[in-house]
Amino acid sequence: MSLLFDIGIVKKKDSKTENIFETLVSDFRKVEYTQPSDYIVQYWNIYKNKYNKDNVAINGKIFELCLATLFIRENLLPFYMQARVAFVPNVNYDFILYTLQLGPIAISAKTTLRERYKQADLEAVALKYVHRKSKCYLITLDEPESRNVNKKITNGGLLGLDQSICALNNELDGLIKHLKEYNYSIAPKVDIVESSILITQDKIDQFK
Repeated sequence: MSLLFDIGIVKKKDSKTENIFETLVSDFRKVEYTQPSDYIVQYWNIYKNKYNKDNVAINGKIFELCLATLFIRENLLPFYMQARVAFVPNVNYDFILYTLQLGPIAISAKTTLRERYKQADLEAVALKYVHRKSKCYLITLDEPESRNVNKKITNGGLLGLDQSICALNNELDGLIKHLKEYNYSIAPKVDIVESSILITQDKIDQFK
């Protein structure tokens, strides 16, 4: 049985990332933890000690699975992964949670930052251009760079991101607590055009 595949977190059964993640702990639903950050720390320490961490792509996917399973454990449901948002072209958001209060909340997951926070900020700007009340968070394992990003946010150097969060400390605990204040649902379907008057060829043909 592949729990991640059955739930729908991964699209392909027996993918490399899925296999690695499920060797870390047999069932994420049974992991004991005191705070959300403790859950991430446990998983990431096991991963670091067990596998070669030079593969940046695999690192990122494992981190996303850590966050996805944490959201399930914390009952932050429903949520979307690798999500596209209507009228926001060419962007796949790592996570979208749709709230009844604000619309979408976007979460970008980056194991390390360097200049990658700029991409997350541009994606946040694009989302807020369409959904003005939306919130955008960057979650990372890179604590020093996360502090630098928050300084840029405070100083007005970044326009879209609301906060950078280190997943290994109480910043994540605070974010999860904050996210629980909202009510979540499946995102509504969007009609591209709405009108009370629609003239079609069929209507015209009725009166020939």
